[in-house]
Amino acid sequence: MYEAHFGLKEKPFSILPDPSFLYLGRKHQMAFTLLEYAIENQAGFAVITGEVGCGKTTLIRHLLNRLSGDITVGMITNTHESFGQLLQWILHAFGLDYGNSRSKVTLYRIFTDFLIAEYAKGRRTLLIIDEAQNLSLAILEELRMLSNINADKDQVLQMILSGQPELKEKLKRQELRQFAQRVAVDYELLPLDAEETAHYVTTRLQIAGRDAPLFTPEAIELLHRHTQGIPRRINILCDMALVYGYAGQQQQIDASLLEEVIGDKARTGIFTDPVPLLGDVVPDADEAPSRRVIRSKLDKQSLRDMFGKIDS
Repeated sequence: MYEAHFGLKEKPFSILPDPSFLYLGRKHQMAFTLLEYAIENQAGFAVITGEVGCGKTTLIRHLLNRLSGDITVGMITNTHESFGQLLQWILHAFGLDYGNSRSKVTLYRIFTDFLIAEYAKGRRTLLIIDEAQNLSLAILEELRMLSNINADKDQVLQMILSGQPELKEKLKRQELRQFAQRVAVDYELLPLDAEETAHYVTTRLQIAGRDAPLFTPEAIELLHRHTQGIPRRINILCDMALVYGYAGQQQQIDASLLEEVIGDKARTGIFTDPVPLLGDVVPDADEAPSRRVIRSKLDKQSLRDMFGKIDS
């Protein structure tokens, strides 16, 4: 709707995990490098954790696009508390037929035969589990047992687990100490800092076809403060700000417009509890009169609560 108005070829701030829009800042580049290292060096387990919306899934999809052709990949994305039989999900991820069998012995044999056949072809097998924080301790232990299939110097099966910080806390449990000892790569993907937030917005706009600045520096500062550097939250606010800007026929997104977006979101049915307006615009004595800073009235917990409801 607003693309032509702002000189864009496509939407720059979709919340879908699109690898073509991946911003490889310092933290995301490190996470990606470690994942590449884990695969190339045949690590048994690699674990990537981070808050909701930090870009873990987008990073995984970017990795999939860069894998060599000699790796067979299976991916499980819809984990939940009533997950059921792990082996059935794994066989389904690799497209393996197990009929109506529920026997763990039969399922295990089908999977090991598959791994051996892939290895005989000179191929490696990679299992990726997204949202792995939902896996029970018993299922995580079952994954560890599956890693025993590996023998000698070659890893027949490699695994990447991606999940929210709760996954890391689970792996610290005494019951999973054997699992933790097999994790070769462990990295926590932290939110973007203020500078990275500015680069993130600029990069996505450039990929979408616009080189000229669109958000004012004050708007970027406000954006970072109220999203806490979480990419998905940045996308949500930026996308809606472009809608508001298009509706008002504005050529730039400034702090006052962004504050209007945040305030409206706080007052709509998206939030079950009323949230106060986000701030007053007041002159800063240390800056030129033409510059203003937005002073937020919300504390950090209020912001976490507000955006937590969006993420859920």
